[in-house]
Amino acid sequence: MHLSLFLVLLLPLLSYLPVLATSDSFNSYICDSTNTSGKYTANSTYQSNLHTLLSELKANSTGTGFAAGTLGTVPDQVTGLILCRGDLNSSSCFSCLSQIFTGILSTCPLYMTATMWYDRCYVQFSSQDFLSLFNDLPLEKFTSKRNVTGDQARFISYVSLLMSEMASWAVDRSTKFFATGEVKNFSTELSSFYALLQCTTNMPKSQCQSCLQILINDLPDASKGKDGAWLFGIYCNIRYEITPFYNGVAMVQIDGESPSSSPAPILPPGVNNGKKKSTAMILVIVISAVVASTAFCIWLYKKQCQREKMISEMTNSEQNNENIDSFLIDLTTLRAATLNFDKSKKLGEGGFGAVYMGILPNGQEVAVKRLSQSSSQGLRELRNELVLVAKLKHKNLVRVVGVCLEEQEKLLVYEFLPNRSLDTFLFDKEKRQELDRTKRWKIINGVARGLQYLHEDSQLKIVHRDLKASNILLDSDMNPKISDFGLARLFPIDKTIHVTRRVVGTFGYMAPEYAMHGRYSIKSDVFSFGVLLLEIITGKRNIGSYDTDRCDDLLSSTWEHWKRGTIIDIIDPIMDGPTNEVIQHIHIGLLCVQEDLKDRPHMSEVVIMLESNDSVSLKSPSKPAFYLRRGGSVSSDVSLTTMIPVSQNELTISEFEPR
Repeated sequence: MHLSLFLVLLLPLLSYLPVLATSDSFNSYICDSTNTSGKYTANSTYQSNLHTLLSELKANSTGTGFAAGTLGTVPDQVTGLILCRGDLNSSSCFSCLSQIFTGILSTCPLYMTATMWYDRCYVQFSSQDFLSLFNDLPLEKFTSKRNVTGDQARFISYVSLLMSEMASWAVDRSTKFFATGEVKNFSTELSSFYALLQCTTNMPKSQCQSCLQILINDLPDASKGKDGAWLFGIYCNIRYEITPFYNGVAMVQIDGESPSSSPAPILPPGVNNGKKKSTAMILVIVISAVVASTAFCIWLYKKQCQREKMISEMTNSEQNNENIDSFLIDLTTLRAATLNFDKSKKLGEGGFGAVYMGILPNGQEVAVKRLSQSSSQGLRELRNELVLVAKLKHKNLVRVVGVCLEEQEKLLVYEFLPNRSLDTFLFDKEKRQELDRTKRWKIINGVARGLQYLHEDSQLKIVHRDLKASNILLDSDMNPKISDFGLARLFPIDKTIHVTRRVVGTFGYMAPEYAMHGRYSIKSDVFSFGVLLLEIITGKRNIGSYDTDRCDDLLSSTWEHWKRGTIIDIIDPIMDGPTNEVIQHIHIGLLCVQEDLKDRPHMSEVVIMLESNDSVSLKSPSKPAFYLRRGGSVSSDVSLTTMIPVSQNELTISEFEPR
């Protein structure tokens, strides 16, 4: 939809900006009733989609204060966007969103398009998809009733300068595209005034800069000499007041007593305003500060500085609200716990490094993952895993105990699971004897519930991307726990599929649309689960030699037996018990590995099917996605030239892309 249509839809209704308090006070709203939008009926599909979307957006805003998405299909499709002020913590943001959702639904009942502004948050929804438009214009302009006392032209020039400096800060230095500002010592009548600006985080930096500049350019005419104004667009907003209205110290400060005709900005330590300084004094200060900082870091301890840098990168790059310090464990403690990473304590080794068993001073047994010192990707994996797993709480997910970043070491500490990983039992001729039917059912059901939590029940929608037998750990009672979230990705609530330029994961467990075209989704994990389920029932790896006259992979072999009615021949002989129950589980596995991702069930459906004893109600599976037949030929209708390189062993190819 064109932006001009939005300006027609969202006509300004109010022109007065009240004195803003720190509570979630009401500011303004727009209920659109034009023919292009109209109203929905009570208890309709649109209403259900709207309520669901608002709830999901609120859950998905954790850490950033922003979320946007679309739910449903036309004519019941609803698109929404929420934004909390950048200085709010998660609880304050949630509180404001809870109030504004109630406010907009009661103030604009049954309207298909509505917008509401509170002091600390904003919400907009519409039957029109507006998320692809980044060229913004003001939708609403609020101004105070009070005129600026004194020189109005000088006042607005300082406001404009402050806004420009803040825009540079928000774009270049803030992960939230957010900045606050203050002009000090402005005049006898007005000692200081304050400003704030913000963009939504779903746009490129250049678009954020452009969006803010449009509002800044409009500010002189819009403010009309008033001592407070707020210009609000879809994707960005700017605001100034003569009294403080945001939390914390201003990120950008300007001295109003500058003797020059043009106001000169002064910024807090460490800030680069992006403009050349012309005075020798500023140059001396900058050079002195750099030299002093460098000398201090060397004197303090070079490795300690690097540790702080890594911690800062972990918190800032991922926009994480967790307190990283609460997870820190001293290197000395971990060396003592693992006997200085002695070989006798080594539990295994993977693509990023080795894992050691250790005992902390309090007697707790832990598994210490020691990432390779030369691997820059290892740091990214550690950061990703800590940020994600620290927020996930489920009995079928491995628990992170802590992290250590000292002396070039990158260590992640997990709860210790004495039975190690599933593959050490499942693919070992002797240990496999310990996996009777009851234990295998427990493992299958536990993994399914863990995935359901990741996909549907947690506040974060997560795709694991590397589910396999070696990433399923077993506790003393053989309860499974999904581990290794280094390759996992937060998945936008408004998307059903995402495309990456490089594939990460393990060959044999990847869904075809992911391995060949880089398209991943929660259905990619469902495919991996189906492969794992069939491995557990047959006791065979997906890649191996089975029925060599026919095919070379487990999926093809299982499908051939399924079609011939000889499926019992592929079941692990250790799997005693009712044959029908085992066949039902194979049936579920085949449903999960179907070639078309639309045919695969969601994990919540898989859990229900696993708990049901009725195999009659299950749909007939279609042909699974075959990878390679004997001799390297491809069974499905795809070209190998389109495939993205993948790992053909138990290690992982990793190409991390920023989120």
